[in-house]
Amino acid sequence: MDSTVASTGTEGKTWGGGNRPLGASYGKLMMWFFIVSDALTFSGFLAAYGFSRFKFIKEWPIADEVFTHVPFLHGQELPMIYVAFMTFILIMSSVTMVLAVDAGHHMNKAKVTLYLFLTIIGGAIFVGSQAWEWATFINGDYGAVQTKGGNILQFGEYVTVDGKEKFKRISIEDFAITEATVRTEHERKNGLWYVTEEALPPYTVSEIYNGLEANENILVRTQIINDEGEKTILSREESLKQIKDNGQLVVKGANLRVNEYGTSLFADFFFFITGFHGFHVFSGVVINIIIWFNVILGTYERRGSYEMVEKVGLYWHFVDLVWVFVFTFFYLV
Repeated sequence: MDSTVASTGTEGKTWGGGNRPLGASYGKLMMWFFIVSDALTFSGFLAAYGFSRFKFIKEWPIADEVFTHVPFLHGQELPMIYVAFMTFILIMSSVTMVLAVDAGHHMNKAKVTLYLFLTIIGGAIFVGSQAWEWATFINGDYGAVQTKGGNILQFGEYVTVDGKEKFKRISIEDFAITEATVRTEHERKNGLWYVTEEALPPYTVSEIYNGLEANENILVRTQIINDEGEKTILSREESLKQIKDNGQLVVKGANLRVNEYGTSLFADFFFFITGFHGFHVFSGVVINIIIWFNVILGTYERRGSYEMVEKVGLYWHFVDLVWVFVFTFFYLV
């Protein structure tokens, strides 16, 4: 019996599209798969952030009041300046990565070494800046009082700047009246077994109230945003009443439970999303350092290809692109 074999022209190939889909190598294609999956993860985080902000749009902290710090310029309020600097450094590191990849295409070892080193420096500056920003955010500025309902009450006074009246924030340290009371913190040796109490608040609500009562110029500002896009400022009587009737906890700085700038949900998203992105940048810096040493040792020169530099470049550009969205969501919108 004769047997007929049909030829499809795909013998020895992975599928009809060939064994190099999109003309990319296996390693580069896997990097693209990783980038797509990671992009979906970041999209989910940012979508959750957007939904939460829309739900609490009248209570969300104002970025221009939160991110006002610049290293070595303490006491000056420079909204978004340092964050803009961080963004510029990360974008420039993406430029140097492009130059490193292009130098690799031309088999120019010296330029690959130089531009990859500049990329590493840029990434390290960004990670260090983000760590400083975290520390500043955690330590806080002025302090506030959290109500029984979880809202934040801040303090300030009206001052005249360039002929215009402006509400200026005041730190709780500047007006709180310390009471002569002593309370021992619970430690593992004198409290519950194997339990150490968290650090006590810097002041009690009673001390804040006494200081507020003694300074007639100080008012309370709530976290609710009015129609003018500013936080609502209470009258003198309402300020005293809110602290006395609803004040529950004095907070300083921000963590996963409390946030002196407003709703704690903002701090939760800030730590989670910027921390997740910072971990990506830190991982990219470590990988770039490994690749950089391989370049110096001539590993890719001997292989006849700098494709590994190109693959790590794809990851670095993705991290930079993600930061553009994080920067837009957290700092600009």
